[in-house]
Amino acid sequence: MKETVKVGIIGSQFISTIHAESLTRCQSAEMLAVASPSNGNAKSFAAKHDIPHHFTDYRELLAMSEIDMVVIGIPNHVHCEAVVAAAEAGKHIVIEKPLCLNMEEADLMVEAAKKANVKLMYAEELCFAPKYVRLKQLLDSGALGKPTLIKQSEKHDGPHAPHFWDVEQSGGGVVMDMGCHAIEFFRWMLGRPPVKSVFAQMSTQVHTDKTVGEDNALLILEFEDGTIGLAEESWTKLGGMDDRAEVHGSKGVAYADLLHGNSIETYSQGGYDYAVEKAGTTKGWSFTIYEEAYNYGFHQEMAHFVDCVQNDKQPIVTGEDAREVMKIIFAAYESARTGRKVSLPFETDAKKPIDLWKPNR
Repeated sequence: MKETVKVGIIGSQFISTIHAESLTRCQSAEMLAVASPSNGNAKSFAAKHDIPHHFTDYRELLAMSEIDMVVIGIPNHVHCEAVVAAAEAGKHIVIEKPLCLNMEEADLMVEAAKKANVKLMYAEELCFAPKYVRLKQLLDSGALGKPTLIKQSEKHDGPHAPHFWDVEQSGGGVVMDMGCHAIEFFRWMLGRPPVKSVFAQMSTQVHTDKTVGEDNALLILEFEDGTIGLAEESWTKLGGMDDRAEVHGSKGVAYADLLHGNSIETYSQGGYDYAVEKAGTTKGWSFTIYEEAYNYGFHQEMAHFVDCVQNDKQPIVTGEDAREVMKIIFAAYESARTGRKVSLPFETDAKKPIDLWKPNR
């Protein structure tokens, strides 16, 4: 067992700040370096989080022999390049959602990690959020009977990272940003049965001046065991963050809301910033959550991945899981284009999910 896991951070914006704050609370982790191409960002990030080394080229970070694990929080279109480089450097990898832009990249990433014998871990924090962990325990215990319907929704008024407005960098809109959460949440809650079909409705309702991607989406997943998953994802909800889930079963039902019950009902004329989910205005009524990173599962997620490296354990969410999410996302965009249910497995050579929905944009 390693005494401590030496960590490098690739990225310096919104999500990397959460990663660093979460790793700071993990006694088995030691952050050694950060890399960011933005002028001055790596230096200021290193100073803020007491990280001894900083670089503008992440390959210099990967060249550090002391580093065991890298945590990657950069725009979607450069995920594949960074993961392959990290694997070739012999580093264990935590990659932020969504995995990449297309299935060719997904295969390259998974194979690179296998070839290098390193762990490729997928940063799906909903699998670590305490309320959702308890919800899964209820389902697994039989308290709700056989699951029939599982729902998850995440809504606010726009992405926290500006690259999501640009579909060339992001690959799509709200489904690539937040729908990926719901898909892996359903799979994890249900023990990852195969998905039989996907039906999706997507539209750009509000942000037509910012993106050609969808800002509202409904996804219906039909699992082979008969359970239905319903995801509601939106970039058009005012008043801050909304994140909740439901499980309906033959013997009961359970509702879990990450914000209500963990929050302070707030009215603010000027609005304020969430510590974690900085997406959107909070003017008017909203729910101010405390210990956001903990309640969203980020601290537990990083501690789990560090433990996997330290003690050579299998992570809860892997690169293979992330690849399955990408397959389902592509089927969803195809469904939104055709207006029909799409059966899985669904094969495509599209370079980005958005290309299926809006091929002539």
